[in-house]
Amino acid sequence: MSSVNSQPLTAKLTQAAIFLVVTLDPGAGPETAVKGLCADLSSLLRGVGFRVQDGRLSCVMGVGSAAWDRLFGKPRPAELHPFREIRGVHHAVSTPGDLLFHIRADRMDLCFEMAGAIMERIGGVAKVVDEVHGFKYFDERDLLGFVDGTENPVGQAAMDAAAIGDEDPAFAGGSYVITQKYLHDLQAWNAMPVEYQEGVIGRRKLSDIELAEHAKQAYAHNVLTNIEENGQQLQIVRANMPFGEIGKGEFGTYFIGYARSPSRIERMLENMFVGLPPGNYDRLLDVSRAVTGTLFFVPTAAFLDGVSDDAPDAAAGGAH
Repeated sequence: MSSVNSQPLTAKLTQAAIFLVVTLDPGAGPETAVKGLCADLSSLLRGVGFRVQDGRLSCVMGVGSAAWDRLFGKPRPAELHPFREIRGVHHAVSTPGDLLFHIRADRMDLCFEMAGAIMERIGGVAKVVDEVHGFKYFDERDLLGFVDGTENPVGQAAMDAAAIGDEDPAFAGGSYVITQKYLHDLQAWNAMPVEYQEGVIGRRKLSDIELAEHAKQAYAHNVLTNIEENGQQLQIVRANMPFGEIGKGEFGTYFIGYARSPSRIERMLENMFVGLPPGNYDRLLDVSRAVTGTLFFVPTAAFLDGVSDDAPDAAAGGAH
């Protein structure tokens, strides 16, 4: 995938992030505004990022299934569809979302400025339906106290996990991204013995060392989210961030996973919420509730740069 100009799917963890999920108003107005933003997104990014050149500002833009039809029509990415609700022991909700902007930087002011610049362009024809300001929490831990993302692939393995290849050549270099906002009952979690917490996660809390296979519970988070096919692990790239507001008593993790096929993440979620086998669900969900669920396609940067007021040739998305 090195020859394809992908968006920064595998950017390393930063100190801050803003996740914007946006819906488009009815009518033809949004299409013109959003296409103009697509074409200018890289320019906006350069303009904001130039002010703090070592701030590692990046922005990934994703497009939902219905919005893709409105903006670009056919051809469509082969596996693009709305997020699929899951009803099992626990409930994975599906919530509205036409566009996703995943903004990352080492300073929140850069993220905030970029989010403002985006919404200045489309705010008259679109509404923010979910906005989360994430922060790095000590040594890459979540608010549950465990390190998050230890098993993320790196380098070429990360691109192989996140970026579409020859299976959908018209959209090679693109990706799929699923987001879920989880709210944690920290009081209930912190009342549980550390040994039980470690069994739920499948890792030691302090050292982050993975439990030996024979010591793992069948319901451990890292057991149920380990997906294999023909003896090969099917990996994804996670960019999760903690978030919270003390005054609201709201504490959580924003899950965001990039994959070359959404089915990888969907299988993980099915295992978590329904169980493998059914009923053997992820005990983390006893204290962590999913309140959003969205799926987007992430076209290449070249595709976005080539957008005009007339719908571009989607087949050129991976060829620039």
